[in-house]
Amino acid sequence: MPPTGSLIPADAPFSAEQEAWLAGFLAGVAAAGRREGGAGDAPAVMIDVLFGTQTGNAEFLAGELAAGARARGLGGRVTALDDVTPDQLAAMAHVLVVTSTYGEGELPDNAGLFWEALQAETAPRLEGLRYAVLGLGDRGYDDFCQAAKVIDTRLEQLGAGRLHERADCDVDFEEPAAEWSAAVLERLVAETGVTGDTGASPSPEPRAPRSPWNKRTPYRSRLAVNRLLSSPRSAKEIRHYEFDLGDSGITYEAGDALAVVPLNDEALVGGLLTHLGASGDEEAARLLRAEREIRTPSKELIADLVERAPSSELAAVVAHGDRSDLDSWLWGRDVLDLLRDAGPAAAPPLAELLSLLRPLQARQYSISSSPLAHPDRIHLTIASVRYGTGKRAYEGVASTYLADRVGEDAAVGVFVQPNASFGVPADDDAPMVMIGPGTGIAPFRGFLHERAARGATGRNWLFFGDRHRETDFVYEDELTQLRKDGVLTELDLAFSRDQAEKVYVQTRMRERSRELYGWLEEGAHVYVCGDASRMAKDVEAALLGVIAEQRGRGDDDAAEYLADLRRAKRYVRDVY
Repeated sequence: MPPTGSLIPADAPFSAEQEAWLAGFLAGVAAAGRREGGAGDAPAVMIDVLFGTQTGNAEFLAGELAAGARARGLGGRVTALDDVTPDQLAAMAHVLVVTSTYGEGELPDNAGLFWEALQAETAPRLEGLRYAVLGLGDRGYDDFCQAAKVIDTRLEQLGAGRLHERADCDVDFEEPAAEWSAAVLERLVAETGVTGDTGASPSPEPRAPRSPWNKRTPYRSRLAVNRLLSSPRSAKEIRHYEFDLGDSGITYEAGDALAVVPLNDEALVGGLLTHLGASGDEEAARLLRAEREIRTPSKELIADLVERAPSSELAAVVAHGDRSDLDSWLWGRDVLDLLRDAGPAAAPPLAELLSLLRPLQARQYSISSSPLAHPDRIHLTIASVRYGTGKRAYEGVASTYLADRVGEDAAVGVFVQPNASFGVPADDDAPMVMIGPGTGIAPFRGFLHERAARGATGRNWLFFGDRHRETDFVYEDELTQLRKDGVLTELDLAFSRDQAEKVYVQTRMRERSRELYGWLEEGAHVYVCGDASRMAKDVEAALLGVIAEQRGRGDDDAAEYLADLRRAKRYVRDVY
């Protein structure tokens, strides 16, 4: 007979030995479930918190939500969206989705497969599901929180019941996200009848303590090194920076990003104040220098100036109604350009202008060092943005702030932005393929230093390129030494302008199709870093082409092969 309390029916067609084995197996599963949920019984109601993230903010909020659920006597389980199948979703009762939006309204890299499956005609009905969605985004983009919006709509289409209205958070997301989270958790408590006393001892998932340094309280780090990497004869200006961590207690991982809190260019601030006839207003100067975005005009300012100056060139472009035309016209123009286009008579009062400008945001850069090699410093590799027209010279906000306006050993506000999904493989034997042209090499320099410090035996292959080898081969000496030391197994270079026909990293990938596929079959992790709009898409197309060519089973098979790499976290990107 089955053991007392067994889930195995008495008339089940198993032998005594099979019943004993199955009973033990089920008991082990139950015990494991109790260990995951706490010391007592498993929580009566499980809340599944699903996240899609590009920079880590959505993942952090998902963890906070799950912890909040457990504190109220509910269960809390955190999962990346791509790790959830439609059938698994259909088996869930309460789901909270937290997702950012990437690129032109796209799902983050760890949510694309989920979205494809959810859109499919074969997606199951979800009448048994209660859900709520939290979106993170930037109102400066036309597709603000688009990923959250489409998931919210699709879940409703599939029959799920909306537990709480979606919240779409702008770049300063902390307060609205906290308000939404509190309201949703209270709604869950009310709907489920959980009182907070389940007899269980909630055991939050172990999580690293949050750093005290963030965008509201950045650490004032000494800029210890500012060194030109590219040749003075290069068309680009790429610099190497080192930030001293001092006694901050800041820790980081290879693959994380460092956010830099910049100050605006005094010349641009002065030009704005002069145009507005307010050059003596010290408080306004401070706000324009340290707290307002004056390089990229806000949507609010554009709408205001169109109303004030209906005969302006900007108004004519807006009236045409073509988004791409407006984007092209705005490209490279700053707030001063738009005020001059509108004319002095149409300039808003200074106080009103300040209210129309967005908060000045920290700029994030991929860290180019390893904490094992440089525990007391963080390195960045940044291209200084400089260009001009016949009338004006323009500069990037943070890149030239660091290059030109931070004096020797001066302090810069910084904080680390963790990126849990973009890091060196945990398995030191795993092969690693890195594709990073230009400043996209940054995290891979850190990866190589990390593997060298760990004594990892896994092979490492880097695809790197830029315009000219003579002037743009940054870190050439380091890479050469890493090759000699056996850390960098393969180095494929693509300098596009050194020959008549342009050569890019994707060209080199196709040339080495057989070897690259062989690495994939041997378990290689593939990383891509750099420009999202063109390079990353071209590299993915090349990778799909390599897979299709070597497998000989068509494009659909190649797409599924790459999707499997994504699911296994063996194809990840850090793109911008």
